[in-house]
Amino acid sequence: MGAVSGSDFAGLFNSPLEAGIRAVVVLEHLRPETLDLAEMVLFDHVVVHTADLGGPPSLHPEVPGRKGELLVRRRLIEASLQLMQRCHLVDQESAEEGIVYRASEEAAAYVELLETEYSVQMKACARWLAEQVKTHSKVQFKRLVRERIGDWTEAFQTGPT
Repeated sequence: MGAVSGSDFAGLFNSPLEAGIRAVVVLEHLRPETLDLAEMVLFDHVVVHTADLGGPPSLHPEVPGRKGELLVRRRLIEASLQLMQRCHLVDQESAEEGIVYRASEEAAAYVELLETEYSVQMKACARWLAEQVKTHSKVQFKRLVRERIGDWTEAFQTGPT
């Protein structure tokens, strides 16, 4: 088997697979916390752009208009969560507030196996996110994020778009 070039991974960038791995890492670091779809969308944006909120260096480059990513991220996150459920890394549950997601029992072992430079950075960003949620509470942290990046609630609507 030959060497793999960077162009071989071009189709993975912001694919359901990449976003799904981020979802598993975020949910595992937030364990035992659960997140609904809107929170998954928001926290995926945060873990990709942690430097915007005073966290560690961002996973993805700073590009103009990145706040607008939230408007198109919902479907990607839905697809990624479905993929990770099929891989038995994310569990979907019905809760009082609706459908929520949590890391499965298999997620911890999977996350531990992630060793690429990108994965190590992603885990650092997810660890920072989890520390912020634990320090401020999930509700307060979401409020802080909205103050920093604006209120993009239209991106989180669960109805048809």
